Amino acid sequence: MGSASSSYRVIYLDVEGRTQKVVFSRFCSPCDIKDLFCTALGVPRNTNLSLLDSSGAMVSIDPTMPHNTERSPYRVLPMTGGQLADKEELFQNVLTQVAEQFSRAFKINELKSEVTNRLAMLEKRVELEGMKVVEIEKCRTDIKKLRVEMASRNNSNFLEDTKKLTPRRDVPSYPKYMLSEQTIEALKKPAFDVWLWEANEMLSCLEHMYHDLGLVTDFNINPITLKRWLLSIHDNYKNNPFHNFRHCFCVTQMMYSMICLCSLQEKFTQVDILILMTAAVCHDLDHPGFNNTYQINARTELAVRYNDISPLENHHCAVAFQIFSQPDCNIFSSFDPEAFKQLRQGTITLILATDMARHGEILDSFKQKVDSFDFTDEEHATCLKMVLIKCCDISNEVRPMEVAEPWVDCLLEEYFMQSDREKTEGLPVAPFMDRERVTKPTAQIGFIKFVLIPMFESVMKLFPQIEEAMVQPLRESRDRYEELKQIDDAMNEVQKKKSESLTMGGKKK
Repeated sequence: MGSASSSYRVIYLDVEGRTQKVVFSRFCSPCDIKDLFCTALGVPRNTNLSLLDSSGAMVSIDPTMPHNTERSPYRVLPMTGGQLADKEELFQNVLTQVAEQFSRAFKINELKSEVTNRLAMLEKRVELEGMKVVEIEKCRTDIKKLRVEMASRNNSNFLEDTKKLTPRRDVPSYPKYMLSEQTIEALKKPAFDVWLWEANEMLSCLEHMYHDLGLVTDFNINPITLKRWLLSIHDNYKNNPFHNFRHCFCVTQMMYSMICLCSLQEKFTQVDILILMTAAVCHDLDHPGFNNTYQINARTELAVRYNDISPLENHHCAVAFQIFSQPDCNIFSSFDPEAFKQLRQGTITLILATDMARHGEILDSFKQKVDSFDFTDEEHATCLKMVLIKCCDISNEVRPMEVAEPWVDCLLEEYFMQSDREKTEGLPVAPFMDRERVTKPTAQIGFIKFVLIPMFESVMKLFPQIEEAMVQPLRESRDRYEELKQIDDAMNEVQKKKSESLTMGGKKK
């Protein structure tokens, strides 16, 4: 090809000292592009690759990757750790290894049936999703999490010494990813696809947000301290199905997009913006995967410590400021004591607002203020910030269907883990968390209709610009789940009539 049309991208690679030109469609998937690079490098397809620019910075392999020239080709390095073999064989090997580890480490014969069912569920998911490598990797994570969960059966106290809540000291910096212009622009939009990125890339995106909003400059934040703080944040999120570091990234990215979409920097002070972003980053730190109801009913150490009052949210705050107490991670070191006190109180207020038990109280307060809202009134401004973080915390259904729906699976998986434990321990089980009673449509319809849409429509009164980007997708999601429920109901009715018919036929005989 002499020249590529606008539908094609040209990237130059350094392959053992010679320059290799690679042409691909801008509609290619990252996996297809990696396969092309493998071919250019002469290594088997599906080999894990690392791409470096002339400065040594890592470059994401995706259709929006920055252009380069023959004079500045990217270096492509096969990553150590071997290549991905036949996908089904790989998955079977993973299951075999994990089964052996279960048998050796935990001796869980009495729980064999439960483990078998859970692994079968994971295996079925991979089968249904076309054996994608990325899904196999997610299953690895799920299985690892399951192993940790099984270990915790012997000791349900997740605050033991085995878990370090304080951040690591002298942690190495994560690789620097060069974000493309397309990625930088996409980050500002609610439709951003949060599933495409690895942990290091998400850390780089969070770092970019703090720089782009002017927070690093305005508050004299040491860029290295910012990196260390973000690494500590990452290390103190657990590998839960839902309440994990990717959820933290989702909530913060949605906050960033609201700041951009609603021009919040024109309405709030930079201190307010710093509080909004930091509360979003920290809002679920060290979440154990079991909600406040479980903590209170099981009388856990957290529930006892915080007198049954928002035990998880209080814990998230405590872990956040435990991290800030480390000099190497204190991005607020330039603040004087009085300013830090204001920042600390603001951050705590927002994290505590994410307790859904307070949803009605907070939204009612905002609705009373919204028609005569005054940004200069501190009480009004605080109430809006509380509603904003609440919106971001539960904003998955604002995103496109293909981005939002996997989160429903993740949440239900976490709910089912809790309800299974509650049944085992003889504790009350909420109907919406019971695997025998809940479906995706029933889980989502009421939540979207009675929680999400009313809250986002209230915010829309102040910021009409969110209607198209946020409220309309919520309405479409509600309609889609209602259609799915009608289909489910119709199928259940057919099944019921079939069963009745068989029963009547048996009686006649």
